[in-house]
Amino acid sequence: MGGILYTIIIGAVIGVLARFFKPGADPMGWILTILLGIAGAYIGSLFVKGGGVIGFIVSIVCAIVLLFIYEFIRSKTAKPAA
Repeated sequence: MGGILYTIIIGAVIGVLARFFKPGADPMGWILTILLGIAGAYIGSLFVKGGGVIGFIVSIVCAIVLLFIYEFIRSKTAKPAA
């Protein structure tokens, strides 16, 4: 149970920091922010083994890249207002 809680907390921290460092408004809730952070941490762990400060920074950068991808997909699927 502690591992799941730790994953959620780290995902939230990475997701919030990624949204803070990326310019522009990102209209997403807390659940998507946590999922973004968890995905960024997972992808970052594929590049850096062992974690530490470098792993944390790489995880944030991966989450920022995922934010850009999310924003691109969302803009393509959004319908213009009438």
